[in-house]
Amino acid sequence: MNKKEQLEKVSQAIEKCQKCDLCKTRHKVVVGDGNICSNILIVGEATGYNEDMTGNAFVGKAGQLLDKELASIDLDRTKVYISNIVKCRPPSNRNPLPAEQDACMDYLRMQFMIQKPKMIILLGAVASKRLLSPDFRITKEHGQLTEKKGVVFVPTFHPSALLRDPSKKKLAWEDLKTIKKIIDEKDLMKIVE
Repeated sequence: MNKKEQLEKVSQAIEKCQKCDLCKTRHKVVVGDGNICSNILIVGEATGYNEDMTGNAFVGKAGQLLDKELASIDLDRTKVYISNIVKCRPPSNRNPLPAEQDACMDYLRMQFMIQKPKMIILLGAVASKRLLSPDFRITKEHGQLTEKKGVVFVPTFHPSALLRDPSKKKLAWEDLKTIKKIIDEKDLMKIVE
């Protein structure tokens, strides 16, 4: 079974999921978007309103900004895979609760095992705390690389945070330049079927 077929099986399980109360208020689950054969995985926190309505990842204003950020370093959705810690929208777009994150982590692990990325770009504090350290501070530690079992983790600001506070865009640009440098040094643009 190839990666796309494996992802389809995971997608079917996610669509039927009832592990937490978010299943009662969601319209659509959002599994992910992009190329599961990429060496680069981008992880956000949770589905937002536009994503809940369409079933697609990062399609609102934050998604449009993410697309611009990716384009600035010669990436697009065909060259990365984008997912979230939580696959359903928390009410009023609040941060996902720890129990909601726990309910979804197996799905993200399955996506990771299928994709086998060499780089994970973490968008915002929720994803960074969950995958790096509960004590992680995005304002102090963004752009700092962590390597675990051959995978490079790079935390940066969530696009929605940049929309709320445009003064952070300069810091995010520095993070993007770091990401581009690693991609070039490790030759991560190859697609692995």
